[in-house]
Amino acid sequence: MDNENYILYIGVLSVMFVISLYFLYWYKDRKMDRKERSLAEGVAKPSPEILKLQLQAYERLVLLTERIALPNLITRIPPGELNMRQYQSALIEQIKAEYEHNTTQQIYVSPAGWQAVQKLKEQNIFIIGKVAETLAPDATGNELAQRIAALLNADDNVSMHPMVLDALNYEAKRLL
Repeated sequence: MDNENYILYIGVLSVMFVISLYFLYWYKDRKMDRKERSLAEGVAKPSPEILKLQLQAYERLVLLTERIALPNLITRIPPGELNMRQYQSALIEQIKAEYEHNTTQQIYVSPAGWQAVQKLKEQNIFIIGKVAETLAPDATGNELAQRIAALLNADDNVSMHPMVLDALNYEAKRLL
């Protein structure tokens, strides 16, 4: 499979994610009428302490989302003298470490918000792996970083990063 097919494949996955976000957030929210919404908000109004914890959790997840965004990741972790496989492992390990460091935040955010973060993590690991497959086994880490950057620059819809940020911001603003 050539690079253009990978871009198409990743684009299709991104579109599928956008559609699922639509159904998880906006469709569900619009389906609930005003009466149900006022009843739900009246029953489940969190205390100021809980609200503060929830907002802090959304802040941390926004930071996580920014830190594992592929452009930010390849800038923060330069390939140096690493070969392609070593650099691929370093990127994936960093994504997993950032994610694991923030797993406790899931108890303060909606299941859909946490699932969006999980999907971003999985998509980024998938993209790194698929881009690495397009390179020769003896490629350098720098080549992998350049190919990832080129993929992201070629199509704005490849990464779910902006969509996940929008979803987290939407949810945090609903708390206010």
